Amino acid sequence: MLSETRARKTGRLQRLAMALACAAPALALAAPARSDSGDTAWMLTAVMLVLLMTLPGLALFYGGMVRAKNLLSVLMQCFAITALVSVLWLLYGYSLAFSTVGMQAGAVELHSFVGGFDRAWLAGLRPDSLHGDIPESLFVMFQLSFAIITPALIVGAFAERMKFSALLWFTGLWLTMVYLPMAHMVWGGPGALLGDLGVLDFAGGTVVHIKPASPGWPPAW
Repeated sequence: MLSETRARKTGRLQRLAMALACAAPALALAAPARSDSGDTAWMLTAVMLVLLMTLPGLALFYGGMVRAKNLLSVLMQCFAITALVSVLWLLYGYSLAFSTVGMQAGAVELHSFVGGFDRAWLAGLRPDSLHGDIPESLFVMFQLSFAIITPALIVGAFAERMKFSALLWFTGLWLTMVYLPMAHMVWGGPGALLGDLGVLDFAGGTVVHIKPASPGWPPAW
């Protein structure tokens, strides 16, 4: 009699353990994704540092390399680039660089080179949207800081030799036709052309440094 009671209890415990084991994956999937406070704080710091590299860092650096009468011109060029790129990034820049619609790992197509317009005006961005373990709004700002400083690096090549209106046209066209496709091909995720080829760019060497150097040397001559 005692052995039968023990057998029933053992059977109940086994069934309960099996039920919990089956329910564990469902409970894990049901748990909402949350941002990591440490990563978020560090990314905020990184955004601040990169923006300071442009204003006032890069502006004062290039301003110190020109004649005194052109100092204000260089400062305004860096400030104007910051304003223009910020607007274009919100309009369509983030979408062309990081939209993943139509991308498929290992397949080369149009979206392997550039993203679509489905994220234009930051469509689909919500207060609780995440990119990895940080808020997506913070990721948008982080990438914007690099989109700002990259064309600003070219200013040193044509300082004192380009009209202000020409600078704005050049910045808008270069951002759209060069920077955004390159950022997408490297950082776009699975299905991005260079990413699928194994290109790794953790510090922006390909997207941020090599690309502005290419258009920088012709006007320097």
